[in-house]
Amino acid sequence: MPIAFIGIGSNLGNRIENCVEGVEEISTFSKIIVVSSFYETEPVDKEDQPDFINCVAKLETSLSPFDLLTFLQSVENTIGREHMEKWGPRIIDLDIIFYDELVIETDELIIPHPRAHLRRFVLEPLSEIAPDIIHPVLKISVSKLLDELKCTKRVVKVGGFSIACSQKSTTYPQT
Repeated sequence: MPIAFIGIGSNLGNRIENCVEGVEEISTFSKIIVVSSFYETEPVDKEDQPDFINCVAKLETSLSPFDLLTFLQSVENTIGREHMEKWGPRIIDLDIIFYDELVIETDELIIPHPRAHLRRFVLEPLSEIAPDIIHPVLKISVSKLLDELKCTKRVVKVGGFSIACSQKSTTYPQT
């Protein structure tokens, strides 16, 4: 079955709870293999907003990339995301970072995520769970991309996340 990496973020409400809810919703249709720690991160692109909590989930899915995108958008809507402004505050954000080694570029979907290699808030948690995975376009490992990143935005690990075999039992981070 295909392996996908999903970036998860929130900067409104209870940010950690929102991310946990996102992971739990994803687990209803895909097998969660591992979830990174939570990281508190400064906003990028639009800086006048609250800090984010970010993490990355590695999952095994039977959904195609396009069906996975549709499913993730449905999860965002279920949790209460409102698409009010580009790069603005959000209760939840779910992005496909990688889907196997696929490279897709359509109006609807771009894989790998077109800015993942430029964002410490993606690379830190991704490197924690999959440091040796190779970016399918750049042909460089995630850990090397992180080492070479010049971004100075603050990214601080704030706690861990684990999912038991049942897929529904969670351990919340100590923050």
